[in-house]
Amino acid sequence: MDLQLKGKTAVVTGATRGIGRAIAECFADEGANVAICARNAEQVAEAVKALEGRGVRAFGQAVDIADGPALKAFITKAGETLGGIDILVSNASALVQGNAEGDWKAMFDIDMMGAVRSFDAARPFLEKAAEAKGDAAFLITSSVSAAETDDPNCYGAMKAAQIHFAKGVARQGAPKKVRCNVVSPGTVFFEGGVWGNVKAGAPAFFEQMLKRNPTGRMATPEEIAAATVFLASPRSAFTTGINMVVDGAISRRANF
Repeated sequence: MDLQLKGKTAVVTGATRGIGRAIAECFADEGANVAICARNAEQVAEAVKALEGRGVRAFGQAVDIADGPALKAFITKAGETLGGIDILVSNASALVQGNAEGDWKAMFDIDMMGAVRSFDAARPFLEKAAEAKGDAAFLITSSVSAAETDDPNCYGAMKAAQIHFAKGVARQGAPKKVRCNVVSPGTVFFEGGVWGNVKAGAPAFFEQMLKRNPTGRMATPEEIAAATVFLASPRSAFTTGINMVVDGAISRRANF
């Protein structure tokens, strides 16, 4: 299936490894130009070179997502450098679990305000692209943890807030053909990631988590990326305001 992404431009935050890197690569494989950011400058440079090797234009900067002005400046620069923004993916996360004040602040600054600020900066580009081409999209990477909890936890609460925010953006943007959707992964395995580290440090718990999923495994970053890129594409032009759960049925809640 042609996702109609060739020649479009996608901006992906937190995209040098894991899900974000897979999303950026998937866009590039579909012929879209890609702008990325992350904190480590060397990793950003390596990722940009790899994306260019896929035959598209790429742009990247080292950015602390919690630094609002720096994040907005990156988004603006990406749009100016690549000639517009058709798709924005707010993927960066503090990945903090806990109930301490510092935990809440980290999740709020990076996950919640990272989404809010990046959209604020990208909105003029997205609206212009939608007016010219009939579709533009804003995607947020959330988590199934938004709907499940045992204790007070900043991670799940901020992921839930992202979903609520996205629905409002979707309804506001619909008349201008600017869509907003959420992708909520379950457990995702890659070396050096959260569950990669759990496998190395707590193998018994890792095996326990594998058994919790009816599929008997965890997702790959590429599987989450494929869902994200399809939802961001013009092939999904009438889909807006949804939370797409991609978890192999590990969650029991009926999502609506």
